[in-house]
Amino acid sequence: MKALQDLDIFVRTVDTGSLSATARALDMTPAAASAALKRLELELATPLLVRSTRSLRLTPEGAVFLEHARLALSTLGEGMQALSTGRHQVQGVLRLAASSDLGRNVLLPWLDDFQALHPQLRYRLTLSDRMANMFSEPVDAAFRYGKPRDSSLVALPVAPDCQRVLVASASYLEAHGAPSAPEELAKHDCLCFMLGEELNDRWTFSRNGQALTVPVQGGHVGNDGDVVRRWAVAGRGIAYKAWVDVAQDVTQGRLHVLCPGWNTEPTPLYMVLPDRRQLTPGLRLLREFVAAACAALPTPPTHNKPSQRPFIAEKTPRSRHGQ
Repeated sequence: MKALQDLDIFVRTVDTGSLSATARALDMTPAAASAALKRLELELATPLLVRSTRSLRLTPEGAVFLEHARLALSTLGEGMQALSTGRHQVQGVLRLAASSDLGRNVLLPWLDDFQALHPQLRYRLTLSDRMANMFSEPVDAAFRYGKPRDSSLVALPVAPDCQRVLVASASYLEAHGAPSAPEELAKHDCLCFMLGEELNDRWTFSRNGQALTVPVQGGHVGNDGDVVRRWAVAGRGIAYKAWVDVAQDVTQGRLHVLCPGWNTEPTPLYMVLPDRRQLTPGLRLLREFVAAACAALPTPPTHNKPSQRPFIAEKTPRSRHGQ
């Protein structure tokens, strides 16, 4: 299938940024790879890449054609896989993106378990709190909290009931006490997350149908979600985190949930794709695996579960005998 190979060479060259690297990966000469690109451009009657001795870049037409080429390769790959290995033996590479905290502390060990079940699947994981451009970056799917602002993207629910929780470490609470209501956060050091120029310093709660937005501040602001979580574990202040990100910390006693009688901000987790047709068998299985893992997490302490009490720092008074 020479046409399929030409498409593959085009996509690989864009991803690597090097025609020579593509040729080496496919065990062919750079001249043969260059001829394949020229053949494809001739077939389409339009230039796809602007090439020089030192660099290459997509033409506007090439950028439009790139995603169609990716989809065509993915669809043909699925068909070939179905013929050769059957639907239950998935293989290939999953190019994934995730936020730093979710990816590093939660998704990474889950991916290892998933790969043990499907050893023919490989993955490439990119961690960034910035939402990847699904149409220009080499990403098949991204795990993100909240629906994407771009309505052209497809958001498939993974943990639809996830919410934020207020958390702090025992050391912080012993030194500063625990707020009994969100209004008291003004007296505490709050760990704020910043994405680009947008600072998340207004935390939302509700109770008995009444919404409450609390302005917060503190001495630590970070543009990496994992850094904010680490600050909380280290006792630097109070964080407002997605439950999936901190469930293990709470279960193992590194963090404690505060103000459990209040409803917190919903932060559902989604698998985001540029097109539903790109939901390959491998991605479908991964979504089901991660959704099951999220569902297996313990639920956060709430006022409906009195057996799960919030941490309340109390100073034990000494007796007159010093005991």
